[in-house]
Parts: sequence; structure tokens; C-alpha cells
Amino acid sequence: MTDMSEAFENAPQGKTVGAPRRSGGRAARTAARAAPLPTDMQPIKAGMSGGRYRPLTDDDMGRIHEAALRALEEIGLCDAPPSGVDCMVKAGAIYGDDKRLRFPRDLVTKMLGMATKSLTLHGRDPQFDLDLSGTRVHYGTAGAAVHVVDVHGRKYRESTLQDLHDAAKIVQQMDNIHFLQRPMVCRDITDNREMDLNTIYGACSGTKKHVGTSFTEPDFVEDALEMLHLLAGGEDKWRARPFVSNSNCFVVPPMKFATESCLVMEKCIAGGMPVLLLSAGQAGATAPAPIAGAIVQAVAECLAGVVYVNSIAPGHPAIFGTWPFVSDLRTGAMSGGSGEQALLTAGCAQMHQFYGLPGGAAAGIADAKLPDMQAGWEQMASNVMAGLSGLNMVYEAAGMHASLLGFCMESLVLGDDLIGQALRCVRGIEVNDETLGFATMQEVCLKGPGHYLGSDQTLGLMQTEYVYPKTADRTSPKEWEERGKPDLLRNATARKEQILNQPSQAQFDPVTDAAIRARFNIHLPL
Repeated sequence: MTDMSEAFENAPQGKTVGAPRRSGGRAARTAARAAPLPTDMQPIKAGMSGGRYRPLTDDDMGRIHEAALRALEEIGLCDAPPSGVDCMVKAGAIYGDDKRLRFPRDLVTKMLGMATKSLTLHGRDPQFDLDLSGTRVHYGTAGAAVHVVDVHGRKYRESTLQDLHDAAKIVQQMDNIHFLQRPMVCRDITDNREMDLNTIYGACSGTKKHVGTSFTEPDFVEDALEMLHLLAGGEDKWRARPFVSNSNCFVVPPMKFATESCLVMEKCIAGGMPVLLLSAGQAGATAPAPIAGAIVQAVAECLAGVVYVNSIAPGHPAIFGTWPFVSDLRTGAMSGGSGEQALLTAGCAQMHQFYGLPGGAAAGIADAKLPDMQAGWEQMASNVMAGLSGLNMVYEAAGMHASLLGFCMESLVLGDDLIGQALRCVRGIEVNDETLGFATMQEVCLKGPGHYLGSDQTLGLMQTEYVYPKTADRTSPKEWEERGKPDLLRNATARKEQILNQPSQAQFDPVTDAAIRARFNIHLPL
């Protein structure tokens, strides 16, 4: 961007060919372009509206809806805990002799009417609040990777609490990564209760953006809520602005409730925590192989979740989390970086909009083991299609490798650039009198220097129309060689280390931190 700025400054300017170059103001213009833009002038931001890409027709969505209703009426789901059965039966579900709950379509319609349609996910800092209404798009992390990728050693090692905290610190400073859902498991903590609590501590002490987490057992939720009340400054403040949500795999596809997870969900609802209703079938394995069929099952399972949540607490904040994945049918292995995955996610986004519900799905997954060219095309294809389809919450959008088994810090940094380009696609093309540019064309072609480098329009739109990468290299081969042939991974590592060598921007105040450490066994060192 600096080189282009100099080109603009050195280009001939003026209203007539051969006119003297305008003097003065160069330093002021350069400083103005180097200064951060106000939020309302930035070319891309969280919550821009997508929805221009629609792989499903209106008729397609209607047929998927009807198939999902039929599945709920005729097949139903089994294995709900007794508390869930009681709530859903009281609401109108039918519990059969085969111990499966079936859902009349009138019940589903009624519960959809109760469900929250507009949802804000809060950050600890209000500037990071996420508006999930309509087709507003937000990108973030997610997953349960058990390894961290060492890009320079080209190997995988087990992930730790420190790794999770480091990832949160990086996310805090990535403009285009809008939330942190726990991307990896703290494998160095063997006690599940302590792992769940330290996951919240490690994530929240690294970022003030919204955090998503999960719980191993229902009994751990109350301790977590106690910690969150301490962080928020009291239960009332927590309930007013819950900044952590529960990622809940409440179903075990195909068409079974996950009993323990359902009990976790009930505890989270009682504690005022938003929930992500996550259905993660794998097409060809735990979901039908056809893309449309995988969407049908995911929609049916999540509609059962809508009934479940709203039978307990009408209007409780919940995200419609259709997350069907893809199998490589030659081997049965997951292929999260495939074109089929991108289509699945985009189709799910349309179904969220069909119901008018805030929704989330997975994109940005790489099957590649390292952040290489394969990872680039895999991550970009699904991230762009998810954004263009208007998906509210794009989970697993950065850092995920080896079909969700590995998390890479350098890839997280590079993901900020990648998602920035995806968001520019989401923003689209503005067409108005100014952007059509006729007056500028007339000035340049008939009276001016014959190019647009120095025009007021070009200089004025330099920061508001275009997005510039922070780590990618756009220099010429000659400049690249003169600069020591910078490598993309080397640039990403340098930026990662620069962030990690600084104190966390989200660290807790000493009094709160001391209170948490006195109450809970926190493994992260001071």
C-alpha cells in the first residue's frame, strides 16, 4: 500500500495535460491515509449483509422443509433425557412405545413462532457485539482440534491451554475474525472439570470478543457460570450481556438426541447462556450422501432443537446450527475442504433464512496438513460461498487443518487476510452516480493526464473501496528479491510472535483474577 501511495503521489495531477503538479498537502494526505479509518468508513466490517448467492431455489427450500417435517413426524428422535421428554411432550410432542419423540408439524410451526429471530451475541467489550439478524455475516474460529501445527518443523503436537490462550490473543487483534469459539482441546489438563473451566479462563483472558465453549458434563456448568459471574461483575450483569455461548452437540446423527449434551443445554438455558444447536452429521456416514438429503436431516434435527429449547424457555437465544460435513466416499474420511462442503454450508445458510432464524455452519476447513496452496483454495472456496450466502456465523473459518484435527497459529494469522478478501466479496459492488464514474472519466480522458492514478476519486476511494492484505506479498519479483524474498509463512510467524510477545489486551483486572484463582484451579500461569 505504501508503494502504491507513492505512485499516486508521484503521478501527474491536474485538470489539463501538462498542468503543473499541485504542491503542498502530500504529508497530510499520506498521514490521513495511514491513520485508521472510522468504523463507518472501513471497506469491510463484521455484520455486512450477504445473501446474493443462492444455490437453492424457493421451491428447493420448500421441498427440504417438507421433507424435514415428515422426518420429524414419522421418524422422530430417540434418547432425550426424561426432563427433555417431559418438556417436549407438554408442548405437544408425541412419545411412542418405541421411545422416540415425534413432532407434529403444528408443534414445529408453533415453536418456530416462539423462537428468537433477532439475536445479539455480546462481547466483553460492546464494540465486539455481533448482530445476527437477517443475512449479516460474521467469521470466527471453532472446533476441537487435538493437535497444533508446527509449520516450520512440519509436524503436529498435542494442543495445550497455553495454545488456546495464544489463539485467543491472536484473534483479539485480527480485524476480520469476529469471534472465538474454542478451536482446540487443552490436552495438558486431564481432569475434565478443570479442562472446561480453564478453557473459559484461557479464552476470555485472551480476547474480549464473543467466546463459544462446550462442557463435558452437566455438573460442570454451574461452576462455569460462577466464574462468568465473577468476570461480569455479578449474575445480573452476566444475564444482561452473556459474552460466552454454549456450543452444544445436542444430537448424535442420525436422528438421536445426545442425552448428556441435552442435560448440559438445559443447565445453560437456566443460567442465561446462549446456545448453539449443533447438528454435525457426515454425509455418506451419519447423514444421507446426497447434499440435499444431508441438509434435510440437519434441518430436521435442528428443528427438534428449536422445539426443545422453546418448550423450556420461549425465545431463549439459540443459533440454528446445521453443520453437516462431507465424506470422501472412497475412504469414508472427512473432506471439509471440498466443493461439496461449500455447497452444503451455503444451502444451510439459505434454510436459516427460510425460517428467519439466526444460523451458523462450518466453512474454512482445510484438509491440507499445512497452510499451503491446497489449504488456500480449500479455505477460500467455502468461506466466500458462506459469506455470499449470508450465513450469520461462519464457524471454523480460520486455522483449521487436517479435517479439524490440527490448529495452526500461522494459518489463523493468514486467515485474517483471507477472510478480508472474502468479506470484500460479501460487500459486493455499489452502483451509483459516483461509482459509475462518468464525470471522472470525462475529466481524465478529455482534459486530464489520460490515467486515473492521481485523480481525486482514486485517492478518495483508496481506503474505503479496496482491502489490503497485512501478510500477503504484492510486490514485483524485483522488489521481492530486494526485500530478501519474504516468505508468506515467515511473515505470518513474525506477526504471530509480535502479538504473543505483548501482554494480552483482554487480561482481567488483578482483583477479579485473584478471586477466580482463589476459587478455581487455574493452570495458566500469571
